[in-house]
Amino acid sequence: MAAAVVEYKGWKEGYRCGYCGSERGKVSAGMWAHSMTVQDYQDLIDRGWRRSGKYVYKPIMNQTCCPQYTIRCQALHFQTSKSHKKVLKKMLKFISKGDVSKAASEEEPMDSHIEDVVTCDFAYKSESHVSQSELTPLSVDPTERVENEDKGTGETKEEAKEQKVESVSPQIPADKDTPVPGEPSHSAKTVHAPPKPGKGADLSKPPCRKAKDIRKERKLQKLLQNQMCTLEGSQLQAGDQVVLLQNSKSKTNQPKTIEDFVFVSLPEDARHKLEVRVVRSSPPSSQFKATMQESYQVYKRYQMVIHKDPPDKPTINQFTRFLCDSPLEAENAPNGPECGYGSFHQQYWLDGKIIAVGVIDILPYCVSSVYLYYDPDYSFLSLGVYSALREIAFTRQLHEKAPDLCFYYMGFYIHSCPKMRYKGQYRPSDLLCPETYAWTPIEQCLPLLEHSKYCRLNQDVKAVDEGCVKELGRVRVLHKRTVMPYSVYKKRRKGPSDEASVQQYASLVGQTCSERMLLFRS
Repeated sequence: MAAAVVEYKGWKEGYRCGYCGSERGKVSAGMWAHSMTVQDYQDLIDRGWRRSGKYVYKPIMNQTCCPQYTIRCQALHFQTSKSHKKVLKKMLKFISKGDVSKAASEEEPMDSHIEDVVTCDFAYKSESHVSQSELTPLSVDPTERVENEDKGTGETKEEAKEQKVESVSPQIPADKDTPVPGEPSHSAKTVHAPPKPGKGADLSKPPCRKAKDIRKERKLQKLLQNQMCTLEGSQLQAGDQVVLLQNSKSKTNQPKTIEDFVFVSLPEDARHKLEVRVVRSSPPSSQFKATMQESYQVYKRYQMVIHKDPPDKPTINQFTRFLCDSPLEAENAPNGPECGYGSFHQQYWLDGKIIAVGVIDILPYCVSSVYLYYDPDYSFLSLGVYSALREIAFTRQLHEKAPDLCFYYMGFYIHSCPKMRYKGQYRPSDLLCPETYAWTPIEQCLPLLEHSKYCRLNQDVKAVDEGCVKELGRVRVLHKRTVMPYSVYKKRRKGPSDEASVQQYASLVGQTCSERMLLFRS
């Protein structure tokens, strides 16, 4: 597998914030990722990084005006709220009857906001001009092999893998019976007294099921036998969906899951047909290429109506660099999802035309939401919320084939910006501590964020950043098409020292990524 090649750009200070409007309040670090493995990007977003096209950036949390905390939802334990159910029911009603109120929706679309565009503009102003030939390693310096062999005293690859898997396992609160605020609790245990003769049901016997529930389940099973979930290059058979539903389907009198709303039988005379297609965007597949122009037109209309862009923007080139280009290498693994890992577009087709596109990355432990754009004519369907719920359902579906993949990353949570707090409504969810990079349940974070927009979320005073740089000399460097450790490059380098820049880069990406990715040096 080819190593990732990155070009560190350093800090960008004092540029405009799309959240609070401050003209010089934002501070972030960035790098151009010429190529990157999905494991590298997974590890980077677990340290607060995020990509916009091929540009990968990280807010400097204790200095930027609006701290952005990485947020993830525990998809396997996701609980639909009343507002989520309202959106799902509205879509069902529209598809079935075509009858729905077209009043303006108040829900904020998942990550379709100006911040990404601002970051994108900065990225392209500092775009890399390094030729592809310079980025292709020809050799490995012998010293690199010697230093790698010296690592025998450290953990083995197998140990590191086991540790990584353990670190991303679902975080379940110690008190499992604690209800989520604002949501009904379904874990309370009720003590039943033995029924008196002739009064009440005998609880020693299986509970009777309503005929209505039995008919509904049979109808659902019949529907799934005829329904296929289209994935490019492969198809998830109906049986896979049945297993997914059997595992997640609520019992009688329990709240409905997302699948109960998504995989339902529609009347034969349904007014509309909605189809969700997942197509690989990088490298672009034939299906992606065939629909790219239509997808671009939807994005252009979205930018003009929602973000008030002029008619001549964005260009097809800007669209491609921002939402289609990706540094992630396409990967397939025996125990991975059938569609593989990498970057995709999840297209929403209504009656044969694209009405929305969710840009997503499928990574070893999560589905990461990158961006969403949609046809403004369908704003009344709350497509931002609906697409987020579908992506959570998609994560649960992928989990059936890839057991490690069980989280849904929603980008950044900005508590200091009220309009960006909507992401906290997807429960249970965790925020990433900006100092220790440990995940903390959002319920524990909110009181802290009410007092200070920047704070250490991990309340364990003894906890430290376990991935901090311990040996700068081990940072891997690509210099004159030769791979070498920084300790060797430092001796060969002519001119002023770049140690401060390399130290900054390594501290932000962490020891693991700094020893795995190649830092380009001219």
